[in-house]
Amino acid sequence: MTSTTDTFPAEAGWDTAPDLIEGAKTLELTPAGANLAYWLKAMPATLRGHISGHAPEVTIPDYMREEGPLREAITQELSFRAIAEEKATRALGYLVPIAPTVDTMEFYATQVIDEARHSMVFRNHLVELGVPREELWQRIHEIAAKDRAEVLDPLEEYALKVMRDQRDFLGGVLILTIIVEGVLAPAAELSERKWRPLNPAAADIERGAGIDEIRHLTVGAAAAREYLEVHPEERERAVALIREGMGLWDVLPGHAMVHRREVIFQKGLEQHADVVGDYEIWPGRRLVDTTPEERQAQAEKWTEEMQESRLKYMGLEEALA
Repeated sequence: MTSTTDTFPAEAGWDTAPDLIEGAKTLELTPAGANLAYWLKAMPATLRGHISGHAPEVTIPDYMREEGPLREAITQELSFRAIAEEKATRALGYLVPIAPTVDTMEFYATQVIDEARHSMVFRNHLVELGVPREELWQRIHEIAAKDRAEVLDPLEEYALKVMRDQRDFLGGVLILTIIVEGVLAPAAELSERKWRPLNPAAADIERGAGIDEIRHLTVGAAAAREYLEVHPEERERAVALIREGMGLWDVLPGHAMVHRREVIFQKGLEQHADVVGDYEIWPGRRLVDTTPEERQAQAEKWTEEMQESRLKYMGLEEALA
């Protein structure tokens, strides 16, 4: 999919890219089609005017800097995301030297930069919200200490065992595409939608990261599919690894973490319902009428839909059984 002028890929454009869920489910991009040359062409379309995550003219409402549930909800969310993206950046470096083709190597090298940028813009927005820059990392780790220890550290340990210690390219790609980003991406889509009327700057930051994640999820699925076409004997192992990774989410307190944030967000939503007005978080449903449980259930539904779509594309749908 390209723009009408063919000057940049439409799926990378700020105003032309689909939303994260739709793009991750329907777009097809291969490592050869999303190599370094593609990335250099795509990045100006995504980042022009948004190097800091949002355009300079997008203002942050004063109530987002004041103590209260909205500020608490977003600082918890962004602190978690900043650490998650930093861990992803470091882990992805282990896929670059073991990539089976030059195009695949180039793609994962660009993803390293993408994830580093995501961590940067999430951190920078915390500064915009009033966290002193000189205390930034200390505050981030204080705010997200419990979630880092209970969710991110076990995921990192699992991923590094496969990517660093076993040097397993296929396993690393499946962990990133299905187990990690495949679960966290729908929560990011929810974040963009719910913050849009309350903090447009935060929503734009999520929008930019989401455009990148579409590429990561679709190319990751294509890389796994291409690998399995060359090594069909590894298909059974791939199914087992996916089931193992999904089982890890069953024991991690990720659901409780998201629910806690949504409950805090709900309090702020009720305080600022006049700002939100009739804004619809999805067609036919006003944000002010939603509950924490409903929003979380929708994100989990998106997760299931994305995983099913990508696994079918890779020929690994039996992992869902």
